[in-house]
Amino acid sequence: MTIERNTDIEIRLLIEAIYLKYSYDFRDYSDASIKRRILYAVRQFGCKTVSALQERVLHDPGMFMRLLQFLTIPVSEMFRDPEHFLALRQEVVPLLRTWPSLKVWVAGCSTGEEVYSLAILLHEEGLLERTIIYATDINPGSLGTAKQGIYSMQNMRGYAENYRKAGGQRDFSEYYTCAYGNAIVDSSLRDNVTFADHSLATDSVFSETQLISCRNVLIYFNKTLQDRAFGLFHESLCHRGFLLLGSKETLDFSAYAGQFQALVKPERIYRKS
Repeated sequence: MTIERNTDIEIRLLIEAIYLKYSYDFRDYSDASIKRRILYAVRQFGCKTVSALQERVLHDPGMFMRLLQFLTIPVSEMFRDPEHFLALRQEVVPLLRTWPSLKVWVAGCSTGEEVYSLAILLHEEGLLERTIIYATDINPGSLGTAKQGIYSMQNMRGYAENYRKAGGQRDFSEYYTCAYGNAIVDSSLRDNVTFADHSLATDSVFSETQLISCRNVLIYFNKTLQDRAFGLFHESLCHRGFLLLGSKETLDFSAYAGQFQALVKPERIYRKS
């Protein structure tokens, strides 16, 4: 029990040290989630204790960037939860057409699969040319992958099936080229995309938007940080704008529950009241 208590203290000190040294704020992430990731990193880096890891992180910025890959979750896929994208296509797109121009924010974009899924959908619905997509994340490595738009060909078959179930209108292979075992996303899909570093824990709103997608990010936050994120989304969204969440996320019981209406609740699609 004493060992576990000491470990919990060390983790709190490491998180505080990261905030003070590098201004990355993990203090309001889910305790269980952040503990699991840090202990995994301790083993992977061959450290005997969390304190040993902290010493290396404080004195080596490169070590912190390596640790950041463990503290964030760069795991995604194109058209993840295709029923969500089908509902987006059927229920939200007709309403998006009423705006002369669109701004979309993909918060916590990870390695970019969500960004390109939305770009494909908007392209097929004739909206991409008048849309600016802001794709943000706190992990520079993930943002670099997202900007490149290069993914393993092994994943394309699953992505193509997701795309089909999401109401895709073309052959999915039209959106990428093959090279050296990888799929390179068509450059036209990122012509209207701006990739940027942004933290939901410390940064503020940067633009008024019509649609925000933040899927499978808030499950790693505690309630305090979730409410902060919802506050940013509410402030960023224009009147009657849309908020998209992940399948295990909800506005229910948040401080902003009364500020949104469920448009397609099973698919976690909400509209600002």
